[in-house]
Amino acid sequence: MDMATNPSPSPVPPMEVVSLTTEAIIEIRVASHSVLIEKQSFLQLSSYLDRIVPLLHELSTIDTIASQGLSNFLEILYHEIKEAKKLIRDCSERSRFYLLLNCRSIAQQIKDITKQISHALSCFSFASLNISLKIREDINQLVSEMQNADFRVAMAEEEILEKIESGMQERNVDRIHANNLFVSIGKAIGVSTERSELRKEFDKLKSEIENLQLRKHENEAIHMDQVIALLERADAASSLEDREKKYLSKRQSLGMQPLEPLLSFYCPITKEVMVDPVETPSGHTFERSAIMKWLSEADEPLCPLTSTPLDTSMLRPIKTLRQSIEEWKERNTMITVASLKSRLSSGQGEEVLHCLEQLKDLCEQREAHREWLVFENYIPSLVELLRVKNRDIRNRALLILCLLVKDNDDAKERIAKVENSIEPIVQFLGRRIGERKLAVTLLLELSKCRAVRDCIGKVQGCILLLVTMLGNTDREAAKHAKYVLDNLSYSDDNVVLMAKNNYFRYLLERLSSDSDHVKITMAKTLGEMELTDHNKSSLSESGVLDVLIVLVSHDDVEMKIVAIQALLNLSSLKKNGQEMIKKGAVRPLLDILYQQTSPQRLRELVEATIVHLALSTIPDGSHWKPVLMLEYDEDISQLFSLINLTSPPLQQNILRAFHAMCLSPSANAIKSKLRECSAVQTLFQLCEVDDIILRPNAVKLLCCLTEDGDEATMLKHLTQTSIETLLKLCKTSDDEEEIGSTLGIIANLPNSTQISEWLLQSGNLPKIFSFLPDGKNSIHQKHQLTENAVGAICRLTVQTSLQLQKKVAEAGIIPLLVKLLDMGTSLTIRRAAISLAQLSGSSPMLTRQIPRHQGFWCFSTLPEEACPVHQGLCTVESSFCLIEAGAIPPLIRVLRKPELDICEAALDALLTLINGEMLQNGCKVLADANAMPVIIKLISSSSSSLQEKVLNSLQRIFQFLEYKQKYGASAQMPLVDLTQRRDSSMKSLAAKILAQLNVLHNQSSYF
Repeated sequence: MDMATNPSPSPVPPMEVVSLTTEAIIEIRVASHSVLIEKQSFLQLSSYLDRIVPLLHELSTIDTIASQGLSNFLEILYHEIKEAKKLIRDCSERSRFYLLLNCRSIAQQIKDITKQISHALSCFSFASLNISLKIREDINQLVSEMQNADFRVAMAEEEILEKIESGMQERNVDRIHANNLFVSIGKAIGVSTERSELRKEFDKLKSEIENLQLRKHENEAIHMDQVIALLERADAASSLEDREKKYLSKRQSLGMQPLEPLLSFYCPITKEVMVDPVETPSGHTFERSAIMKWLSEADEPLCPLTSTPLDTSMLRPIKTLRQSIEEWKERNTMITVASLKSRLSSGQGEEVLHCLEQLKDLCEQREAHREWLVFENYIPSLVELLRVKNRDIRNRALLILCLLVKDNDDAKERIAKVENSIEPIVQFLGRRIGERKLAVTLLLELSKCRAVRDCIGKVQGCILLLVTMLGNTDREAAKHAKYVLDNLSYSDDNVVLMAKNNYFRYLLERLSSDSDHVKITMAKTLGEMELTDHNKSSLSESGVLDVLIVLVSHDDVEMKIVAIQALLNLSSLKKNGQEMIKKGAVRPLLDILYQQTSPQRLRELVEATIVHLALSTIPDGSHWKPVLMLEYDEDISQLFSLINLTSPPLQQNILRAFHAMCLSPSANAIKSKLRECSAVQTLFQLCEVDDIILRPNAVKLLCCLTEDGDEATMLKHLTQTSIETLLKLCKTSDDEEEIGSTLGIIANLPNSTQISEWLLQSGNLPKIFSFLPDGKNSIHQKHQLTENAVGAICRLTVQTSLQLQKKVAEAGIIPLLVKLLDMGTSLTIRRAAISLAQLSGSSPMLTRQIPRHQGFWCFSTLPEEACPVHQGLCTVESSFCLIEAGAIPPLIRVLRKPELDICEAALDALLTLINGEMLQNGCKVLADANAMPVIIKLISSSSSSLQEKVLNSLQRIFQFLEYKQKYGASAQMPLVDLTQRRDSSMKSLAAKILAQLNVLHNQSSYF
């Protein structure tokens, strides 16, 4: 580029020069922001010029300017600013490549312009003019800064220029170096690194050079030609077809026989063809490394051929000879490359291996050799060798392919064009570690090329194998597998495949930050996948729940549907359900349900998700933390009210959700609110429907609501039809859970004479008895069914309805209850004991009295068949006698169990034997059965109600001297212990028994 020159006198009036100069400075200020090369330098120059503008404004206000010095100053200033404008214009119009290559010249011109302006400012004296002191001081400061200004080329641009100069000197820069140089230039000038864009800019550079030649800028044109020759080695500088055509044309002109090297190519010392020839002053040539070694090891540094003194500083490189040797090697290598191809298809294992070894060596020698293999169409043959049985051949072929594709998109595209070429490469991923490493390395290179990525992702099993490799013990292989997945993640289809193979990273990224269309795809994938619990947990930990909950409130209905479907899938893991509740997922879900305009499909998904959330509130394990699902009473009533407004599938989910919540820590609040909003009445109505899916859920929820419920509320809604419906369900239903819940409702029925009468009148009552295990139906029967069946028996055996008790006894239920004392669950045992206690309570009135013999009745003895407690004729069916049923031993065994509620129920049953007039006879039976020591041990129980019953019974038992003497000693210590407890409510009662045992006086303070 032309340098600025000194101005010649101008006839332009000074005031017009001031105006033109000011306008030019403004134009430079604007244009300096848009230049691509040396932008910082132009901005710096612009800032200097802006500081001259106040001076120009003040000069424009002076009335007359007669000073020739001022006129000269203005002309110099205007001339240099015009040069700056011209330079900026050139930098805007010329090729970016050209500008980068000339950035040093541009920086120098900016520096020269700055110096000329600062010199003009420093030489002119403004003291003679009416210029303000502040402006003169500012100008002096400006001059100082401009004189010291240093305009340097940017570091990145300087590095590129140095690489170009180095490459031009070396003359052996390979294609990879040229490609990297090309990309660096593209980045520096702000051009896309795509080949097409780089080639456009390169073509513009060549046009610039042609213009230089036309304008006869010979020196610059020659320099640019050398740069062109260097850059033309890059892929982007020319098309593959042009390079291939040039190669084949040259190779075909060489013939098929290699040439022997010329004698001048040999080194006299090594007797081998030289690589870096140097010449001595006497004209002899040697290999540089050989002559250097010769001279370093010799006693005297003499030429090996002439014996004349020789120093290493005398050696001179012979570039022409070196070039000739390289051309000879290149010619013979071309012939060798062409000749080896036919040998690959020979089928002879050893020959093929030898051929592959030669090709590998050639590929490792020079990058150009790798490109020649591509031009000779080796790739299809190498791909075919990947399918052979010989492992060594497969591995060598794979290794050569790895070498060919290294930083060579053309080779990658050619592999993609070979039919089914990726499949055999992918198969290597499932083989030995060495083969896997080579295959993943090759796939990594291939995945860098856009044309090949689609092919890789479509190969069946490829993504699965890559994901599997992420856990490989070989870190490098695992890292390469990750990079391949990174490159394949550009495709939404690939991302979905990765997710389906348990690699969710890119799906989560898309779900968080991509377009709505992509988010829908990703959320839909999450919703439809079969996830393991581990997957669900890890997805939750990665933050997916927060993203999905936000999407639930999206305006688009489809987005809502897929987001909720994904939440539904994830919430099946209880931990995730709890997290969703904590993160506020319930409110937006309820809002969708409450909106009458919400589509049916959306409402169904919301209901199913709410069921999962409700299930997550059920305690599970010691580390479970309680969560509150419905915070407001209004939500409870409003959600349940949807029962009357929705379809059966939605009704079913609402019932399931409330059933789960009735098993959670907030059950009491939920049940109370449901009873307030007449849920009991609604549920009784639903128990009468024929829907075999909806009805069981209504029955289960009703069973929960009747537990510990308000009997008045139940009596209000119960009818004979309701009772008959429940009993009919026990007979007709095939759903064991529904039957169990129905029996649970019967067990919870209020103790009402009217209800007992309705139960008696039903012809379906005997069906209840069939659910008690009798050895035939107990093998596959669930515990809950047995528990609730025994619970129903509890309701049928209440002492207020003797007729119901008789129905139970006549059905042979009492022996089954006795058996359950030894084989049932804790709840079953407790309920069986309660039932036996209730039945035993009616025994005294049902025992048939035996007539006494004639004479004094007090001296007559009972017949042997008389009951030792009830003093009459007892049977299990007629009088419900515990002794006849053999219940005493199992009840005593129950007393030894750790569960206190079970112990209390068994004790209640046993104590029915010592009620009223039966006390003495009952005590004898209990003593004979060794029940007394077990009962005494219960004095130390932590249950106050159990303690009270034990103490009251002992107080009555110890009325008899026989038992006081026999068992009093064992009772003393636990009784004394009770009297020592400050907070014991049993202290006074224990003291009374101790007084009976003569341990305390009747006047003791314990009373």
